[in-house]
Amino acid sequence: MSELESAPQPLMRLTDVVKTYDSGEVPFTALKGINLEVNAGEFVGLIGKSGSGKTTLINMITGIDRPSSGQVVIGGAPVHELNENRLAIWRGKTIGVVFQFFQLLPTLTVIENVMLPMDFCNVHRVEDRPEVAMELLRQIDMTDQAHKLPSALSGGQQQRVAIARALANDPPIIAADEPTGNLDSKTADAVFSAFEELVAAGKTIVMVTHDNDLAKRVTRALHVADGEIVEDRKRWLDDELIEEQGA
Repeated sequence: MSELESAPQPLMRLTDVVKTYDSGEVPFTALKGINLEVNAGEFVGLIGKSGSGKTTLINMITGIDRPSSGQVVIGGAPVHELNENRLAIWRGKTIGVVFQFFQLLPTLTVIENVMLPMDFCNVHRVEDRPEVAMELLRQIDMTDQAHKLPSALSGGQQQRVAIARALANDPPIIAADEPTGNLDSKTADAVFSAFEELVAAGKTIVMVTHDNDLAKRVTRALHVADGEIVEDRKRWLDDELIEEQGA
């Protein structure tokens, strides 16, 4: 076997991805021919001004949105070709999604929210799910809140629960859209540290962030502007680029 044949394949590959929205009077192209490869174990930060295409790009990776043209292959799966049913199951087992505003179901307790992806994708035996969920809550120091409703928790606590929920099916990838954007700086740092621990444990994370200090801590930073990746830097961004992308 040649060295080329034995080389590991990227976990994510986006090829010539274009996304155009036709809902307005004038079509708007949010992504303009994105080409991107991400390897397993990377911690990728997407930075850029509002409207630059960051969220659209992460929605391509998660399958929340579909490209107008181009290919999105994640873990060998052609996400752009999956129908809605297959896409939902694939996402539930492959990608844990963390949102800025938590998106916990208000009528379910904390532990019930964490178990929800297990129920949806039929992962773990039914009788084992509470124990698995409680272990995830233990990892984020939230076992004492397990039977409370989300409304009884602080924003930081809700985001930690959202991370536990994203990990419920042990997906290889975590996609986070501004996960610290609604938190104070101390809480944001704690949440980011949890992401760093997940990467150290072998997870792959793609995260949209506007936080300049946090952006310096990812292992790879992609600067998105006008629907294109204009910078791709490993380890950290220099101060000049951070200042350019703004808040």
